[in-house]
Amino acid sequence: MSTVIIDYDAGNLRSVLRACHEVGLDAEISNDPERVRRAPRIIFPGVGAAGSAMKSVDRNGVGEALLSAFQAGTPILGICLGLQISLTCSEENNTTTLDLIPGKVRRFALDDPSLKVPHMGWNAVHVRREHPVLAGIEPGDELYFVHAYYPDPKNANDVLATAFYERDFCCAVAHENYVATQFHPEKSGRVGLDLIRRFADWNGDAQ
Repeated sequence: MSTVIIDYDAGNLRSVLRACHEVGLDAEISNDPERVRRAPRIIFPGVGAAGSAMKSVDRNGVGEALLSAFQAGTPILGICLGLQISLTCSEENNTTTLDLIPGKVRRFALDDPSLKVPHMGWNAVHVRREHPVLAGIEPGDELYFVHAYYPDPKNANDVLATAFYERDFCCAVAHENYVATQFHPEKSGRVGLDLIRRFADWNGDAQ
């Protein structure tokens, strides 16, 4: 079976699909909960707002299917909004989210008026602990961001990488068989494609 890229009306799916095909990962876009449950691995991307995203995953049942797959140990890669709505709650729209990873999503509150929100563009990513999916990211490697909110996991050990925008913020998390990035690997050139390639080989183990 193909890797399933979950469709919940949250955009950027075709760019993720193209990136998968470029690294040789057989993938399909689907909003069918049964395909999500049976998938050998899952990518949960997205752009947009937490409130409308949660309405969509609740309406079509893919949220419950994702939770079932997570509990079954399926390797999952979350991207941007997919990461954000995988935590417990979000300040965006004061939204209760999926709670796959304990924690809260917070809006940037910056003191420097020259720094704009959303945070957009290339930014260095600093890997804080070892993980197979981020193993190839070197100090100084930059990846592409576009976001106004960032994840704040309850468990510090779930923080996989940070970036800096006035202050350090969490930009990647890992919890059991779920790894997720606030940046967009599908838009991040060779470094991002290598991340997707490593996800294609990952069996879901934390180490």
